[in-house]
Amino acid sequence: MDDAELGRTIEAILLVAVEPLPPQLLAELLEERVERVQEALDELAQSYERDRRGFVLARIAGGARLQTHPDLAPYVERFVLDGQHARLSGAALETLAIVAYKQPISRGQMSAIRGVNVEATLTTLLHRGYVQEVGRDPGPGAAVLYGTTREFLERLGLPSLDDLPPLGDFVPDASVVEALERGLRVSDDPTPDDATEPVEPTDAD
Repeated sequence: MDDAELGRTIEAILLVAVEPLPPQLLAELLEERVERVQEALDELAQSYERDRRGFVLARIAGGARLQTHPDLAPYVERFVLDGQHARLSGAALETLAIVAYKQPISRGQMSAIRGVNVEATLTTLLHRGYVQEVGRDPGPGAAVLYGTTREFLERLGLPSLDDLPPLGDFVPDASVVEALERGLRVSDDPTPDDATEPVEPTDAD
């Protein structure tokens, strides 16, 4: 392959590499001389600097890898510490609210309350650190029980779960409920938009 194609190929491999890759390994993979791979690495490194890219080709531990430019470290750190916490979806927020007010609660109970399978949203909440396993149901099946975490309280700025607002603050009065029921009775034949995703069978947890 010509020099341009060699550089593109090395770049592609470095993008997916987890650890620094020694030139010898790259040479074996590409069936090229080590000296030619070294030259291609040098050219890539120089081209990134010339173009003022946001990343550099670094030589570390006897190998080469792509990493963010040192000059941009403050912005990268800001993203890692704050920016990675994307907003929760409506479904995740609903599930989190159920856990907060009904804990300890099993996955099956959450699904029953929401009317849909909560597996994906629960996984998201566990990954974010807002929900954790807090025990096992003493009943048949010993389902895993979930509750909120200290991180959840810190994010909401609450000293304890006792400081959650009362559920009554969010429940509409009788006249509003009656109006909603009348509206829902307009058509006895649900349309596809009215359909609710069925609860999928779950394990004991």
